[in-house]
Amino acid sequence: MSGCAPRSDRAGRAVRAALLALAAFAATFARADVPVPPAERPARVVSMNLCTDQLALLLADPGQIVSLSHFAADPGMSVLADQAAHYRANHGRAEEIALLSPDLVLADVWSSPATISMLRRLGIRVAQLPPGTSLPEIRTRITAMGRLLGQEVRAQAMLAQFDADLAAIARPAPGLRGAVYGIGGYGYGPNTLAGQILALAGFDNVVGGPGQDWGGPMPLEQLVMAAPDLVVSGGDSYGHGPSRAGEMLRHPALAALPRARGLRDARWSCGQPAMLGAVAELAAIGKDLEKEKAEQ
Repeated sequence: MSGCAPRSDRAGRAVRAALLALAAFAATFARADVPVPPAERPARVVSMNLCTDQLALLLADPGQIVSLSHFAADPGMSVLADQAAHYRANHGRAEEIALLSPDLVLADVWSSPATISMLRRLGIRVAQLPPGTSLPEIRTRITAMGRLLGQEVRAQAMLAQFDADLAAIARPAPGLRGAVYGIGGYGYGPNTLAGQILALAGFDNVVGGPGQDWGGPMPLEQLVMAAPDLVVSGGDSYGHGPSRAGEMLRHPALAALPRARGLRDARWSCGQPAMLGAVAELAAIGKDLEKEKAEQ
């Protein structure tokens, strides 16, 4: 006997740990209704997650941030790669983070439980932010980050601008159907960030249903039979080169569908203001498709 728990048990524990972390954060967040005085703002902030990296860069004073995750400076994943390059990188390991003497560590609810546990045992404050997939989650994440950093005014201004930019996007009329299809035949359902971007751009998602609402394998035959008006493909490898899984995106059956390639850049990585650029770009394609249909 190896003594290792079955994969399903390990996955279940990971989900439960994430939910407990989210519940704990929600309780703390609910009590944080008083703005943090400037003198009490955290002065040594470390982020160990790509999406908390980018929100911290947008909201924190430059001197507040000590280190960002190594993903932050990758232009294929981070819209603020140039800005992030000026900060020390970390790889999410408890030992390296602890040596930075942070007074606040920013993480996601899915960040390494072992790292989070070790940092907390060392007496280091760790905030695990909720997911940023749906619009309510994105708004909560921005507000929460503002409160954690003592930058509530900036967070509220960001939310106001986010809402204004979202409202200004011109979308096609209802009825267009789309799909976001990745390497290995991965379909992005409505509960994923990619699915949210698709919906905000005015497309009905053909990916969905049992096993696919949160994303999952979608047979190519199923996608072809759904006959979407647009397939957004690629963008999963983040520049790490060709792969056998990527060969599916060159299948002749997929080539026959109307496709948009090269759209899934760093703006699709995290639920934050930059994602609205992806929404606007996709909505503009939808308007063109709408015009083409009207002319047929």
